[in-house]
This record gives sequence, C-alpha cells and structure tokens, in this order.
Amino acid sequence: MKTFWITTAAVLWGYGAGVLIPRAAHRLSVPPEEPWQATCPAGHPLTGVAAGWLGRARCRDGDSYGPNTPVLATVSAVACLGLAAGGSTRPELAVWVLLVPVGVLLAVVDVTVHRLPDVLTLPLAAAALTLLGIVSVLPGAGGSWTSALLSSLILAACYFVLFLLSKGFGFGDVKLALVLGAVLGWYGWAIVLAGTFAGYLLGALYGIGLMLAGRADHTSRIPFGPFLLTGTLAGVLLGSHAS
Repeated sequence: MKTFWITTAAVLWGYGAGVLIPRAAHRLSVPPEEPWQATCPAGHPLTGVAAGWLGRARCRDGDSYGPNTPVLATVSAVACLGLAAGGSTRPELAVWVLLVPVGVLLAVVDVTVHRLPDVLTLPLAAAALTLLGIVSVLPGAGGSWTSALLSSLILAACYFVLFLLSKGFGFGDVKLALVLGAVLGWYGWAIVLAGTFAGYLLGALYGIGLMLAGRADHTSRIPFGPFLLTGTLAGVLLGSHAS
C-alpha cells in the first residue's frame, strides 16, 4: 500500500508540474543573447505567479500556445511513474521525481532552439547535489554523495574536452553534464558509464536515422540534450534496481 501511494504521488506530481512546462519552454526558447520571451504569441504580457513564469500556456483570448501541454505532462508523468514503479521507497526517489519536469523542460528547449539555458542547468546541478547531500544522511539511502560530486565534476570535464574537439558538441551540454554526472554518480561509476553510453547511443541512432532519411549529413548539428537526459533516466532506473 505504501508503494501504491508513493507511485500515485509521483505520477500526480509529474503530470501537474508537466502542465506548467509549455509556458516556461515558450519563454526560454530564444536564441542566445536575446532576452526571454515576455509576451505570448498574440503579444499579451506574461504576468502572474513568479513574474509570469508559472502557469498554463494560454493567451487571454483562450488560445493555447507553445509545446503541446497534454503530451509534455504525460511524458513527465510517465517518467515519474517509471522511477517509482520499481517499488523502491529509498529517499533518493524524491530527488529523481523532483528533477524530472525540469529535465523535460530542458529537452523541449534544446529541441526548439538548440540551447540548454544556464538559468536551468547550473541551478539544477546545485539543487541535485544539495538534495542528494541531504538524502545521503537519511536512513535507507542507496547511493554515495561523494561519488555523485566526483562524477559531476569528472563528467563535465570530459564533456568539456569533447566540446573543444567536436563542433557538434555544445557548451550547454558541458554544463548539463554537471547534473547528469551527479545523478548517475549517486549509484556508482558503472551506472555513470551505462547512462552516458545509453545517451550517446540514442543520439547516434537518431543522427543515423536523419542521414538515412536525407534530412541531415555528417556536418549537421542535432540537439543532444534530450538523448543525454533519456540515457540518464535509463541509468537511474538501472541503478535503482541494481542497488
């Protein structure tokens, strides 16, 4: 019964927070050096809770805008369901579930404008490490905060090298690695390798698919963030079952 209520709460959180993603995605989906969107597509100022960042993506005339709300809310809810459905009641589950909607938001923005905003990645890395630090002292925690911290720094350093060597690798991915390394590193280095490999594999398969369809070539850039995030989700699922 306890597992049922935990799973239900995770799904409700995922869907409820997912409903708020489209407005934030609309505001953040701008090219670098441009200010965040301050109006809806119809030109109405975005005001309200938290200076207009929180709320439904709906104009004053009632029309919705931005990415599809039900789809994003469902994706967020399904990810939370997957994390909670394993039956684990370890305290780090709360951290994973809290991070899911922000991960979905990052993926949407990266797909839309090929950008992973610092306003999300850097605070998210700090939040992940802080929350895992709190969780590490709670009874039943299934990972290591020291490993999470080291993995965060080492994975970001590795991604920085790739950024210097590869034109298809953005600096936003380097900063995202701070988050991914912390999350995967909680369960150890084997999970870091597994989650990172899964993300690269998914990105490679997507790129190959685009080339086979004639929609890209070897010089094309693809938004890599969604695949890195999906690989991390796979790594966390593996780590939570293995630990």
